[in-house]
This record gives sequence, structure tokens and C-alpha cells, in this order.
Amino acid sequence: MLLQKKNKISREEYLASESVSETRNEYFDGEMFAMAGASREHNQIAGNIVRVLGNQLLEKPCSVFSSDMKVKIQPIGKYSYPDIVVVCEKEKYEDENNDVLLNPVVIIEILSHSTEAYHRGDKFAHYQLLDSLAEYILVSQYVCRVEKFARRDDETWIYSTYQSMEDVAGIEAVKCELPLSELYRKVNFNPSHLKQAAVSSQTG
Repeated sequence: MLLQKKNKISREEYLASESVSETRNEYFDGEMFAMAGASREHNQIAGNIVRVLGNQLLEKPCSVFSSDMKVKIQPIGKYSYPDIVVVCEKEKYEDENNDVLLNPVVIIEILSHSTEAYHRGDKFAHYQLLDSLAEYILVSQYVCRVEKFARRDDETWIYSTYQSMEDVAGIEAVKCELPLSELYRKVNFNPSHLKQAAVSSQTG
């Protein structure tokens, strides 16, 4: 979640500040945007995804990283922190620090009520500028729902949705499977959040 805008700064100032910051900040158009902390369910889901994908990628030329890995969207000079990112073959980084990834293949974002519109709107539009990105996945932390956007050769995106614990979301770009039963393992859906998510889906 982007909380507040700060004064315009240079890219170099942002990276220097971020290297010693105790909080994570995105950067776009000369401005830093502080990111809010994650809920217990968000963290549980993220950990589950890293575990499931990490096990499947052990013998493949791919790596999975959690939310501390920055991604740079070079065409617009934006620095972002995806919740989960997968990269394959030769990893490309902005510099020798290896903390700003340039060529993600899969990006996964875990939705909250406050971030959902951003992840579906501007953030997805910006991610589409990454030539390497093949699949973009959105995961609800309130209900059993995973949505996947897969890029085609003509630059259009195919949409798929999974809404049952028996479903398995295939990630073709890295030849992995994401069973929803594992993704949501030890996740406790809050009844009040379930109601709010249902209302949002009906009005959205």
C-alpha cells in the first residue's frame, strides 16, 4: 500500500536512502512512496507460495524471491517491491549489489482491500512494460481466489481464475503448479473480511 508522497528526489538519492531504510519504499517520477506493513494472513500466504514454488524450482534454472527484492521497470524508471517474483536463466540486475532485478518472469501480488485497485490498475499497467514478464498473478488474502494474467505473443493477456481449494493454478512460464490448498495452508479467513470481499466483487 502506498501511504504518502515525499519530496522529489533523484534515483541515486532513493537508492542510497533505501539501502539504510527500515521500511520499504517504492519510487516513481522522483517521489518515494512508503509501503504499509503486511497482515498475518498476507505473510502466511507469501511464505506458502515461496515454499511451494521454491521446492518445484530446485532443479530448474529459476529462483523465487519474496518482497525484499526490488524490481525496476526501466521504460519509466520505477522501482517496485512485488510480493513474490520469479526469475529464470540469466538474472539481470541494475548493478553489482544484485538487489534491483530487471527481468522478472512471474510476479505475484497478494491483495488487500487498500491495495487491490492499485494492483489491478496502475501497477499492472506498469508491470506490462517489462518485456520479460510472462505471467502476473493476483491472490486474495480474504477469500479463496487466485487470478492469473498470461501474456500472449501478440501482447494481449489471457485471464484465468481459480476459486476452490481443489483448484491448481498452473504457471506455464516456469512449469510449476500452485495448489490453492497449499497456497492457503494455515490461512484463517476473517468473516468480516469475507463479507467485505463479497461486496467488493459485486460492485467492482
